[in-house]
Amino acid sequence: MSPVSLPKALWDNTLNQLIDRLNLSEITGDDGGHYMDLISQLPMVQGEVGNVRLFKGDGIYQLVTCSLVVPPIHLDSHMLFVFSDSDCAVPHFTLDSVKAGEHNAFHLDLIPRVDLGSNYTYMTEVFGPLTDLCEEARAIDGMEKAHISPIQYAVMSPWMLVQRASDEAFEKMDKYVDGYLNHWLSIVEKGISPEALEGHSADALIARDARNKSMIFDPAVDPVWGRIEGMIGTDAVSKLRRLLKSTSA
Repeated sequence: MSPVSLPKALWDNTLNQLIDRLNLSEITGDDGGHYMDLISQLPMVQGEVGNVRLFKGDGIYQLVTCSLVVPPIHLDSHMLFVFSDSDCAVPHFTLDSVKAGEHNAFHLDLIPRVDLGSNYTYMTEVFGPLTDLCEEARAIDGMEKAHISPIQYAVMSPWMLVQRASDEAFEKMDKYVDGYLNHWLSIVEKGISPEALEGHSADALIARDARNKSMIFDPAVDPVWGRIEGMIGTDAVSKLRRLLKSTSA
């Protein structure tokens, strides 16, 4: 049995914690397997190169994963998004854990549900406790900022960790992923305070959630969609994007 890669191990640990702590149940495809199997469209690779899994559970709308493992192009990529209900202000949680060629990379964030620049109480309540973890992780030797556009930064949070990492640096990431995850789970459990929610109706939260997801998963914003379309095809990418952009209300 081949050893589990560093990105896969980090992702596995996070997914398993979420399944256990949110009492998640997997929604299978019509054949009883994964929600979606991802089939290679590359000429040098035949058959399945990944899958999309879907989970439902306590206190969330849905958890979506996407794994792509394509050895001939040295890609080992594992993503998960946990979406809270569209009519609440609990942030979404995301982890992207990747090895591409010789480089490890990851993306870790809590995605805000309101405009941080005009909602100080929400920002300090939801994101303030992550500041020390965020700054400590960015300072790890062997960690460097990944290159993404200002627009991608704008649709996520300033506490986003989007880094490239050496093997030694990547092996230290469990502490920070667990820290973000435990903080997020505490928000799911206790909710957002009335003070932080002041002025935000359920209808406004639903509308913003739809707009924000449309931007996050727009190929014009995130060029990864164009790259994976060549690997798994237009239909599979469209179906995955629809799933990620869907709202609970």
